[in-house]
Amino acid sequence: MTQAKEGDTVKIHYTGRLQDGSVFDSSSGREPLQFTIGNGQVIPGFEEAVAGMQAGEKKTAEIPCDKAYGEQNASMVMVVDRKQVPAELDPEVGQRMEMGSPSGELLTVTVIEVNNENITLDANPPLAGEDLTFDIELVEIG
Repeated sequence: MTQAKEGDTVKIHYTGRLQDGSVFDSSSGREPLQFTIGNGQVIPGFEEAVAGMQAGEKKTAEIPCDKAYGEQNASMVMVVDRKQVPAELDPEVGQRMEMGSPSGELLTVTVIEVNNENITLDANPPLAGEDLTFDIELVEIG
């Protein structure tokens, strides 16, 4: 049987869990996820886990944070003066929002603290610093 390798387009079903067992994402009830191995469309550890699998094969892969979304980066946490936030916005802890970066890129940030003077925002990916576990089923190799 053919094994998935770099350059192959694959379709997979997956369930992603955190270390405490809680599910953070799953393709259950949806179309399989399709990506090309080696194109960087998914986290590196996920590509590595799928490479070498055969159609119909299932496995569980443990992916350390350095092969997932990386470590938490303290420099990506910023405190913004509340006066700089448009008056119509009423940020709440846990809320995700977009903001422009100094280089003009759009950043997705999470509000992690709100007080009368400041709002603390975290631009780290939500799963940064997390080791992840994926149950993977390779549906098809294209």
